[in-house]
Amino acid sequence: MLEREPRIYVLPTMMTAGNILAGFVAILQIFKGREGAITEHYYWAIIAILAACLFDVLDGRVARLGGQESPFGRELDSIADIVSFGVAPALLVHDIVLSNIEKPAGLGWLIACAYLVCGAMRLARFNCIAASDDKTNSKHFRGCPIPAAAGVIASLTLLMLWLDEGNKEIGPWKYGLAVLMVLLSYLMMSDLEYPSFKSINWRTRRSPAWVLISIIVVAFAVRNWQWMPSVLFVSYLLYGLVRPWVSRRWRQEIEIEYEAADTPDDPIIAPTEISSENDKKVENGQDPSAHI
Repeated sequence: MLEREPRIYVLPTMMTAGNILAGFVAILQIFKGREGAITEHYYWAIIAILAACLFDVLDGRVARLGGQESPFGRELDSIADIVSFGVAPALLVHDIVLSNIEKPAGLGWLIACAYLVCGAMRLARFNCIAASDDKTNSKHFRGCPIPAAAGVIASLTLLMLWLDEGNKEIGPWKYGLAVLMVLLSYLMMSDLEYPSFKSINWRTRRSPAWVLISIIVVAFAVRNWQWMPSVLFVSYLLYGLVRPWVSRRWRQEIEIEYEAADTPDDPIIAPTEISSENDKKVENGQDPSAHI
């Protein structure tokens, strides 16, 4: 008896395919950077990795909005992530920084491998948790998500290339990427919780001031694309570290855990409130259906 074919949804799959293609383009640009015009090719590799981050956000968002989440989509997304957020960032940092580490021998290669393996294990753990139908922490990621880790690496590398192009002295600071990769490898396998922002949807509402600030941040990030992405990604990374000490009220505000959009514009009296109101009318000798 043939097993039933997995259900494949077109739009989410197209977004995931964009993720895979962006990761492949990043890898090609990294290899071309070894031949010449290093800065130009590395710029394109970083842009491709950041584009893959955007596709990764869109595929899950499109799937949830259309009720099209499926095991096939989850597995395909993990395969795309290991290419775009595992192999590509590891190659990027290895070529720019880690290959220059001569002592101890093999240390740079080992750091890149550790990042890649930890990223793959983090994706496998996520799939196991998702397959177990454990919805208790659906609004949070266990461990730093690998797209966020890749975003931190790519955005900081972009910042360093931009500073170097502007004739600003970086010096040994670029070797901080090696330490950062070790830290990210640990955070991906840790039990720290990071918000997933899955509760944000078309019905999400906030105050005008909150919306205005969001628009300003997005416009400022586009205007200062050389360094603003690093601020956003590093802020997300640090938030996971300090989150256990953040008050519940602030966590709810930052992570948008409660949704004002769940409350309709016209107030509706709950059934329990209607029943209690009718009981009062009966006690007073009134007809409960008089005003219905």
